[in-house]
Amino acid sequence: MRRARIVVGIGLLLAASSVSAAERPRIDNAQIETRAGAGGLSAQVRTLAGQPGPVWIGYAVPLVEGRHTSCCTNRGSDGGCCRLEGTSHSHSFTTGDGEGSVLLEGPRRLLVLLRTERGAVGKVRSFTEECSLDAGGLRFVWLTDVEPAESVALLRGYVGTAQEDSEENIGGSALAAIALHADPAADAALEQMSDPSQPVRVRGKAAFWMGVARGRRGYETLKRMLANDPSEEVQEKVVFALSLSKEPEALDTLIGAARSHRSTDVRGKALFWLGQKAGKKATAAITEAVEEDPELEIKKRAVFALSQLPPEEGVPLLIRVARTHPQPEVRKKAIFWLGQSKDARALAFFEEVLKR
Repeated sequence: MRRARIVVGIGLLLAASSVSAAERPRIDNAQIETRAGAGGLSAQVRTLAGQPGPVWIGYAVPLVEGRHTSCCTNRGSDGGCCRLEGTSHSHSFTTGDGEGSVLLEGPRRLLVLLRTERGAVGKVRSFTEECSLDAGGLRFVWLTDVEPAESVALLRGYVGTAQEDSEENIGGSALAAIALHADPAADAALEQMSDPSQPVRVRGKAAFWMGVARGRRGYETLKRMLANDPSEEVQEKVVFALSLSKEPEALDTLIGAARSHRSTDVRGKALFWLGQKAGKKATAAITEAVEEDPELEIKKRAVFALSQLPPEEGVPLLIRVARTHPQPEVRKKAIFWLGQSKDARALAFFEEVLKR
């Protein structure tokens, strides 16, 4: 009986070890330790940062919905590990919600990595769980059971700091990692970073990630920013973020900005991003701007937006503008973009004009 209990106990220990290994990503070329991270992430990071030599700290949190993938582009032609040391930082971010995606089910965990040395965090990295990592022979401490809200709070402290101006751009990396947390604390942090009291650069980056990753709540914040932010630079970033949002109302808000925003530059940017979208609503809004906007510069930008539509939509509309628009400058702009299209219908139109 006693022997049986010992065997069962060893089995449970092995099972626990297997679970722990499964939670940790593949990490090559590292001196790996595992520690409990629950209830004190900031304290753990401070303690490890104060120890001699560089240390990578890593942990996992739930990934926001949307079949997002975030990995490195410095793995080499063999598709090996993401190299954390010795190469420039290069990231590839995609979302499985886009057209043409072949992802059936994306990753569910976000890996957050911090590099500490000389008492401070000098680098922040975030990857989705399918990425394997090469730590360059350094010590790597994996923290288990980290609370997502604690992670957001820690990362928020790096956004907008002096370090953000460095080549490493720790603030931008931390903000991106926050946006990919599947936790309400991430929405609250991004909304706080979108407040007019925050630097323009921080508000612009927060807007981007709200459009890409934060769904309905992100869209609602973008809508408020478009109406209330005092900076045209930020509002131009907002219309770009709206063009990335998957919320159905985002397109209507983008169209509204193209039609009636008080700023000419913001209207022009909204038209540009509408030009990257196919569909009757986008096409109708661009055509309306060509025909009805009171400013000549906006009409010209709308003609360019027509040239960015898929050829089956854009080329016939450009030909119509070139034939019938009452303003010569607008007709000339349509003719220019028809010439750039290299479309057979544009060539037939030019032949018709030249034979008159």
